[in-house]
Amino acid sequence: MSDFVQVYTATETREAAVALGRSATQARLAAGVQVVGPVVSLFWHLGEFGEGEEWQVIFKTTADRYMALETHLLEHHPWDNPEITAVPIIAGAQRCLDWVRQTVAEEPGNGPT
Repeated sequence: MSDFVQVYTATETREAAVALGRSATQARLAAGVQVVGPVVSLFWHLGEFGEGEEWQVIFKTTADRYMALETHLLEHHPWDNPEITAVPIIAGAQRCLDWVRQTVAEEPGNGPT
């Protein structure tokens, strides 16, 4: 299993995406977040086909912090049943991975390393 993951979700607006990313990063559940969008989404929901624009939110964190991040996202997400998925980071620049590990390991409010 990888020590690092990228976690994905989406929101309906840029403002909601930024707020979700900001709250998770400030809580040190993610070392960094990227907001991408708008993106076109095609999906099945409640038995109906749908299409819409969403803002994708990508979080970088450790596998150890995933469950805390998922809990945070479920609590703060504007949707009742958001898609939240994680994919392993199988390789990366060592300095970047060290930054992720150090950032999410720190206590909230201690500032960056």
